[in-house]
Amino acid sequence: MEKMEFESILLPGINPKRPIVIAGPCSAESEEQVLETAKGLASKGIKLFRAGIWKPRTKPGGFEGIGVIGLPWLKRVKEETGMYVTTEVATKDHVFEALKAGVDLLWIGARTSANPFAVQEIADALKGVDIPVLIKNPVNPDLELWIGAFQRLYNAGIHRLGAIHRGFSSYDKKIYRNLPLWHIPIELRRRMPNLPIFCDPSHIGGKRELIAPLCQQAMDLNFDGLMIESHRDPDAAWSDAFQQITPDVLDYVLNLLVIRDSTQSTESLAELRRQIDGIDEQILELLAKRMRVSREIGVYKKEHNMPILQSPRYSEILENRSDMGKQMDLNPDFIREMLKEIHEESVRQQMIIMNEEKA
Repeated sequence: MEKMEFESILLPGINPKRPIVIAGPCSAESEEQVLETAKGLASKGIKLFRAGIWKPRTKPGGFEGIGVIGLPWLKRVKEETGMYVTTEVATKDHVFEALKAGVDLLWIGARTSANPFAVQEIADALKGVDIPVLIKNPVNPDLELWIGAFQRLYNAGIHRLGAIHRGFSSYDKKIYRNLPLWHIPIELRRRMPNLPIFCDPSHIGGKRELIAPLCQQAMDLNFDGLMIESHRDPDAAWSDAFQQITPDVLDYVLNLLVIRDSTQSTESLAELRRQIDGIDEQILELLAKRMRVSREIGVYKKEHNMPILQSPRYSEILENRSDMGKQMDLNPDFIREMLKEIHEESVRQQMIIMNEEKA
């Protein structure tokens, strides 16, 4: 992959100190609601105001955004509060209208970033325009699709780019509306170290009581900023009421954040890291040994005309090892996921043995 050199997304007057905060209602509902919310946020020092003008809905019949009539409301926010304004775009027409209205920053939503045709349309519409663009992760956990969206914008000459981690859809949502799957934005940062990453705790949590802990987790992972939905009267919001908070509550959440020092030297960790390196080497040696045994089992199954998959044995391994891990203070879910990956590779190794017989 060609290396991308990103330029700063910071607008004049924005403090680069973490976290950079983008806040505002899920949807622009009325001029009064937009202005009152914006003034409340401005009084708390927020410089970047967000509001959805066009809202993609899962099913027809829901509130799909106020549309272009809401764009002048954003212009009033700029004029009366001095805040920068941002909104989501999903088509070239959205881009044209937002730019015409003087929107300062655009973001591409999760449903749109999952569609390469839509992302390319937006990229083509933005050629020659110098504006920051943030891209939310696709609804499905596909890192390559997310990276592809950045490449499309970058190739169109948009180099002021940033990411928004808003979690991933799942049938098994547990406590979250969208599963955080933190390892995906962590890998994105490894692949694109100079790309700013924001966290959207409102869409990850889906509940306002989860916003504070999710913000802290994002800061602990050295995210650059936060996009948080804030409404003057969250319970009366026309969309996503349960995940919005008032400007006062937002200010309280931000004041509670502990911001870790990312500039500190890690020299004092050298010995502990050497221990980690040694342990990792032992783990890899043990995995290699386990795969050798799996291949021997594959040879036995081949010679005795046995199927590869032995479901009772697999279930026994998952159950017993999970219990064993729990006794060692290891997360049972982590142990299960690790064992699933190991089992999948063991099956692959045994399938190689079976195919060698047919060759």
